Amino acid sequence: MSTLPKPTRRKPSLPPGQGSGHTGRPALSLKCLNDGGADSRLTFDLVPEAEVPVKATPAQLQALRCWRARQGQILTFVDAELRGWRTRLEARADGLWLVPFEALEAVPESPLAIDLYYALPDRERFELVLEKATELGVSRVVPFESRHSNTLAERDARQKKSHRWPDVLLRAALQCRRAMLPCLAPVIDWDGVLYHAAQADLCLLLYEKERNWRLREALDAEGRPRRAALVVGAEGGFDEEEIEQARSAGILPVSLGSRVLRTETAAIASLALLQARYGDLG
Repeated sequence: MSTLPKPTRRKPSLPPGQGSGHTGRPALSLKCLNDGGADSRLTFDLVPEAEVPVKATPAQLQALRCWRARQGQILTFVDAELRGWRTRLEARADGLWLVPFEALEAVPESPLAIDLYYALPDRERFELVLEKATELGVSRVVPFESRHSNTLAERDARQKKSHRWPDVLLRAALQCRRAMLPCLAPVIDWDGVLYHAAQADLCLLLYEKERNWRLREALDAEGRPRRAALVVGAEGGFDEEEIEQARSAGILPVSLGSRVLRTETAAIASLALLQARYGDLG
């Protein structure tokens, strides 16, 4: 079995707006633009019984607001034993009631938290990536700008579509019966990617010129991470300086093989491999 390299880490500088503030500690979190993440997780505190209504608690009501839930809607909740329940919402005179009616055999959320860092593409591919990444169980999507990517200003100058991204995530999460919305982070720069991705247990960057490590080999060499970061570049890829900066930050460049894939194909294939190896796919 191969062993992952242990590069010398340097601490990348914090991106603008991500300073430590008055606490003196680094700010490791990225805000969510779509009310996703842990606040949107739909849970029962106990193990419910089928067709026995449960009055929604303030915490459950807050989570349902993240989903823009409405009367009669069916959503997926997770109980205290991590079992999924299809649950109907019923509005009554004394408040909102939750009616679990179908227990699910599989847990709706993966044990592996995946953060996808995706360079802004030059065509309308990002919405496809958002949809498929949600279906594949990512926890967070972080769009970023690199030397070969588009900028958010360039994309929105042609036709502003970034405001639709939270809706894409919501629709996809409802369709695939997730119990938590993926967090959509604001667009960050390359320094921000280096800083935030390096916080994960497993940090991988897709690089078509990598000769030493394929993704499969890196997954075989690793233990069982709780959080993984996957960095996917633009159609122009990464330049050598960016690759060296990633290595120095502790992010491992890996290849998917001899064929050059579109960025959206590479992202979807890699997420599937990660979930199959460490998560809940397959």
